[in-house]
Amino acid sequence: MNSNVSAMQAVLAKIEEYDKIVIFRHRLPDGDAIGSTKGLREILRLSFPEKEIYLNNCDSSDYLEFLGDEDEPLSDEFYANALGIVLDTATAKRISNPRYELCKEVVKIDHHIPIESYGATDWVEEERSSTCEMIVQFYAAFRDRLKINREAATYLYTGMVTDSGRFRYREVSGDTLRLAAILLDQGIDADRIYAHLYMKDFASLKLQAWALSNIKFTENGVAYLHITKTIQEKFDLTFETASTAISFMDAIKDSLIWLAFIDNADGSIRVRLRSRFVTVSEIAEAYGGGGHACAAGATVGSPKEMRQLLADADKRLGDYKANNEGWL
Repeated sequence: MNSNVSAMQAVLAKIEEYDKIVIFRHRLPDGDAIGSTKGLREILRLSFPEKEIYLNNCDSSDYLEFLGDEDEPLSDEFYANALGIVLDTATAKRISNPRYELCKEVVKIDHHIPIESYGATDWVEEERSSTCEMIVQFYAAFRDRLKINREAATYLYTGMVTDSGRFRYREVSGDTLRLAAILLDQGIDADRIYAHLYMKDFASLKLQAWALSNIKFTENGVAYLHITKTIQEKFDLTFETASTAISFMDAIKDSLIWLAFIDNADGSIRVRLRSRFVTVSEIAEAYGGGGHACAAGATVGSPKEMRQLLADADKRLGDYKANNEGWL
């Protein structure tokens, strides 16, 4: 895989230009968002100890709290003279901390399908399995000027593991594994990472048992679950735990698209879309969302809109099955 060397050089030039840097990510963060931002912060602090480098966002993740906290809030004056670096975020509206707009300049580093350019400097590689993979590539390309340690490697490996489905998704390449090896060579405790990521609390197991008895299917085989407010209260679920229901449907034969609808506190419904072989990102984009070809997200405003999205997914799957062979 050929990385965009000129884009990486432009990013490094901006980093070297500024004495103050603030790092941002998307709201409702996943492993890649947290891993890439924490990993980049640690690399930059090691490499440029004279610079002031902070990670500031407006939400967090209970699931990933083992990776530690972010930095304390900054003054508006600090942002005004700082370079902002936004990672793993396709559109500006998804940036967790809106004060990124106060930064003097903004750099975008992302691996999602490009929808919007909101940075003065953009480095986007949609074929990468994770933004963490891009940050390791960034380090590897400039290892004569950048430093890494076990802590940074732990953050980045966590993001690579989670966004690649433990190195199973189609975006995983030979480069992905070679870059992961750089992190393993730092002596990270992979056993500990996997234990934190994949051991489940009892609430999650109860949700899984309920889900397996309540999965529904459309005419063409789209599998879906609706995690209502009532279900969230019944099982004492956080929104984050409820969102994991998408993973309960990823191995059902004949269901090449699976969806989880999760009620938000404001009355809207969060949609998580996953697929095998079939592109679902276009469906997400039609409902104000986006993501990757086979892993995307959106938000709908009502049960009626939810049913429409479900119908769109069913049609997409029906068309795919009618015109393709070799699917399971």
